[in-house]
Amino acid sequence: MREIATSVEMIAMCGLYCGACPRFLKKKCNGCKENEKSSWRKLRACCLDKNIASCADCNEFTDVMACKKYNNFMAKIFGFIFNSNRSACIVKIKEVGYDEFAIQMSSNRQMTFKRK
Repeated sequence: MREIATSVEMIAMCGLYCGACPRFLKKKCNGCKENEKSSWRKLRACCLDKNIASCADCNEFTDVMACKKYNNFMAKIFGFIFNSNRSACIVKIKEVGYDEFAIQMSSNRQMTFKRK
């Protein structure tokens, strides 16, 4: 089992912190940046096409929830099942930056913020 590392490389394009993900820690996933199988995801492809680290860097919209690539049907199901608030992660990255976000998430052993 992997240890939770503090690294901006562990921040997924959608704002999740892969470094604290149970699947990543059990070596069942390499994270979205390294996962070639996830290349079908429109959000990942969009970030790669724009050469941005995550949706936090996108300047095409101010509300991440307005983006159809970010807030699609599968994302809504994921958010419901895992009680995940990915958009809060994106907002936090914009507020504190990638380094501080990675520190906070790894210190708290969180892959996402919980929905309220």
